[in-house]
Amino acid sequence: MNSNRGVIYQGPGKVEVQDIADPTFTNPAGKKIDHAVILKVLSTNICGSDQHMVRGRTTAPAGMVLGHEITGEIIEKGSDVEMLNVGDIVSVPFNVACGRCRCCRELDTGVCLTVNPARAGGAFGYVDMGGWVGGQAKYVMVPYADFNLLKFPDRDQALAKILDLTMLSDILPTGFHGAIKAGVGVGSITYVAGAGPVGLAAAASAQILGAAVVMVGDFNKERLNHAAKMGFVPIDLSQHDRLGEMIAQVVGVPEVDSAIDAVGFEARGHSGKEQPAVVLNQMMEITRVAGNIGIPGLYVTADPGAQENAAKEGSLSLKFGLGWSKAQSLHTGQTPVLRYNRQLMNAILHDRLPIAKIVNAKVIPLEEAAQGYAHFDAGVAAKYVLDPHGVIS
Repeated sequence: MNSNRGVIYQGPGKVEVQDIADPTFTNPAGKKIDHAVILKVLSTNICGSDQHMVRGRTTAPAGMVLGHEITGEIIEKGSDVEMLNVGDIVSVPFNVACGRCRCCRELDTGVCLTVNPARAGGAFGYVDMGGWVGGQAKYVMVPYADFNLLKFPDRDQALAKILDLTMLSDILPTGFHGAIKAGVGVGSITYVAGAGPVGLAAAASAQILGAAVVMVGDFNKERLNHAAKMGFVPIDLSQHDRLGEMIAQVVGVPEVDSAIDAVGFEARGHSGKEQPAVVLNQMMEITRVAGNIGIPGLYVTADPGAQENAAKEGSLSLKFGLGWSKAQSLHTGQTPVLRYNRQLMNAILHDRLPIAKIVNAKVIPLEEAAQGYAHFDAGVAAKYVLDPHGVIS
């Protein structure tokens, strides 16, 4: 193995690519594990969730290796790994999951009960998620490999479609999960809040699930223009703050069957000021009686950068009585990637879901990660994919 390099969070607003330790067969507590593999990282993506940390909106400590969207080639495996081999190309769910606890056995892998001593749920390179080293690097260790990893059936096909397949680690299953939990089906009228990569993945998922109309709302004109090119109906939220009226202009009534929040806790209202609950409240307003709301957007238990004292502790001004009175169903939480990634892989391999085009994937070298973070934070209509070994480019 050559020397490792990785993207390090250095504090609010700053990331750097530095030399980091080579991965070993040990867990965050220093215990040797034999159920892991070492991957040569072929692609690893910058996620909006990473941006929350880099903006200083979480309690992430400086020095973390970032990155939870990982696709790679196995170069070493532990003695307890039986179903995978060196040379296999695999997708890594962002969830670290043991495969043995009650939640994992029910495929609620986003809230594994064993991989994080502090709380339910583990992830690579993320604050409060167990201390697992991130994958925006040249090499990374993945535990519980037989359970977690999705092997691609054909190496050449995988390499040819890697720009689409790299989205299987998080963004595509997360968008799909939002659409599923929003109850999207044949003929659904659907609204997606947020035209960033997760919002576009949710919109694409709604389409493949059979939605009749998929609207995507945002303030960002560049992202709205791209959404329109991909076949979604753009809703320009800068017009005014009456979302129902804008929806009625499209479908004739100010309501939808299914709503998906792909924005999360850094939401802003029409005034431009942060209103962390504004999207959730809008979802309850526009969703029909007994409709469903999927919430793949991230909400945190502590937000040190919040403008409201309550929001700093994760407390939001939520109009919950509205949703209750309308008998709506709201579904939250991290996506259990393993529940969806195999089906979505098949959709990609059989040309049913050109997700790289839909989210406007842009490949950059690992060494340019800081520039990618800056451009993404500025609102560029793109999904940045890091190429640590020059495999994609």
